[in-house]
Amino acid sequence: MKRFGLVLAIVFGLSFGSANAQKLMDRPASDPRMFAVEDLRPGMKGVARTVFAGSETQEFGVEILGVLPGFPGPHQSGIIARLSGNNVEKTGVFAGMSGSPVYIDGRLVGAIAFSFPFSKEPIAGITPIKEMIDIFEKGTGSETQKPKEPRAVSFAQLAGAEWKPMLPKPAVAGAPLIASVASGSPLIPFLGQQMTPIATPVVFGGVSQETLSQFSSQLMANGLLPVAGVGGAAAITSLAPVTEKTLTPGTSVSVQLVRGDYSLAASGTVTFRDGNRIYAFGHPFLSLGSSDMPMTEASVVTVIPNVNNSFKLAVPGQMVGSISQDRATGVFGNLGIAPKMIPVKITLHTSRERTETFAYEVANDSFLTPLLLNITLFNTITSSERTLGDSTITIKGEIKVKGQDAVAIDRRFSAVNSAMMASASVAAPISSLLSSGFDDVELSGITLDVTSTDTKYAAALERISLDRTEVHRGEKVEIQAYVRTDSGKQFVQRIPIQIPADLPVGQLLIFVGDGGALQEGSAAKSFVPRDLGQLVNAINKVKKSDRLYVKLFRITPGAVIGTNELPNLPPSVVATLNSDRTSGGYTPMALSPVFETELPPADFVISGQQLIGIDVVR
Repeated sequence: MKRFGLVLAIVFGLSFGSANAQKLMDRPASDPRMFAVEDLRPGMKGVARTVFAGSETQEFGVEILGVLPGFPGPHQSGIIARLSGNNVEKTGVFAGMSGSPVYIDGRLVGAIAFSFPFSKEPIAGITPIKEMIDIFEKGTGSETQKPKEPRAVSFAQLAGAEWKPMLPKPAVAGAPLIASVASGSPLIPFLGQQMTPIATPVVFGGVSQETLSQFSSQLMANGLLPVAGVGGAAAITSLAPVTEKTLTPGTSVSVQLVRGDYSLAASGTVTFRDGNRIYAFGHPFLSLGSSDMPMTEASVVTVIPNVNNSFKLAVPGQMVGSISQDRATGVFGNLGIAPKMIPVKITLHTSRERTETFAYEVANDSFLTPLLLNITLFNTITSSERTLGDSTITIKGEIKVKGQDAVAIDRRFSAVNSAMMASASVAAPISSLLSSGFDDVELSGITLDVTSTDTKYAAALERISLDRTEVHRGEKVEIQAYVRTDSGKQFVQRIPIQIPADLPVGQLLIFVGDGGALQEGSAAKSFVPRDLGQLVNAINKVKKSDRLYVKLFRITPGAVIGTNELPNLPPSVVATLNSDRTSGGYTPMALSPVFETELPPADFVISGQQLIGIDVVR
């Protein structure tokens, strides 16, 4: 261990004498409370503060080993230090320590933010405090932001039940510790070592281990360490009074993602408080940029020493402000400002004829909100219902959008993974709304009614037949849909359809199938909404995969422009669209839709599709 520390000290000590390093050093800090990076020397000793248990900070020793110019990015510097003291020698650098302030001669150097995986000594990387302050000073000015552009929306994504979260990757993903060295160099044994941001522990209160295992891969890929909670709910409270003792440097701070009957909170340490401005973590939380999440005080249950990754087990306390920035050198928040949360209410009707109600709030963020709702809704279902084997889940409700019609939720799933499909079916439209690119999206509430049974009610559409082969305009024709259940039983659903009176004579194609199959076969695959109202309207018109649809087609050319189907176009219009002087802007259709109807849901979730022709005569 001494040899490792000695080599590091030599390597980083050399960086002080480099002319290139001097160019990268910051100018001397004018604030007497700060210790300038260029004044640091190897061997300097100081202290750091963090919470190991409860809410009181404890000091431990810090020895400066050197500075890495250009780490973790251009015009940045990383400070390398060895930690000492009974606590850190037992735990090493642990998850939740991010942001712990380091002082030399009573002046603030920066925040402990990086670690060396599997290091035998508690050696850490420190983000200089000047870099933490500068990035947020630049990001909180009065500059005018350009309006966002609306994004394309996929009909298949809206109709599907296999939504997957797309979280941003951390801005700092680990960088090489040292450059390549010549053959025979004594530094070769250390080649390939990496310094990475300290993981951020996320405590899940009221969430089962099974739910964590379902979503842990996405969370860990983004620098978050899922930790099963020791407590349950986190009360939904208003802002607590702010005093001079609120979130002082070294105390634990939580970024609360969910509160209420569920609690999801990411824990770190406060680096610096300047009035009501809070600087913490020293590295990005999720690199969300501008954000709006509750900032709460936290109490540490204990630090769990772990061979692989020690971590702090913290419980969020009272909300004292909001996190408004999440960037490369840490998170920034303001005391006394309440964030906008999205209230969620779920009523669960179980297979044992019990009714349970869950109420909580989730953070309002285009990346996190769909994932948080996906996790909590899945846990709500699986905490009371079976997770292994077949089940049928019906989910109804609405997503309230300020200034728009509510988005209606009406889905049913009957499969071995019904709970996952049901939770994803709600996350998908929320993701489309929040990531649409419109600035006026504000979700004011989500209300869901979920009914679960332990039986699978699924059937397949085997064939269809007609009561005749020719039909006059304006007459009715009866379609017989033959459906077979998984148990082998067959039943017939009779569907009367009236042929439009103004329909030209000729062959007519009749489609019968579930909403997913109809959507998949549609010429319209995606569209760019003009405004939020059009997007909400499109979401409400998405075909449902748990029931049958009947659609009539004529074999004539048509086109899809945006979300609108233009059937049976005159030859002159088709010629204009296909002109040599224009290209694109529409999707051609070989079949023109004439009529469409949605059938009421049957006792079974019916899937499949069939197509049959009939002649329309005078």
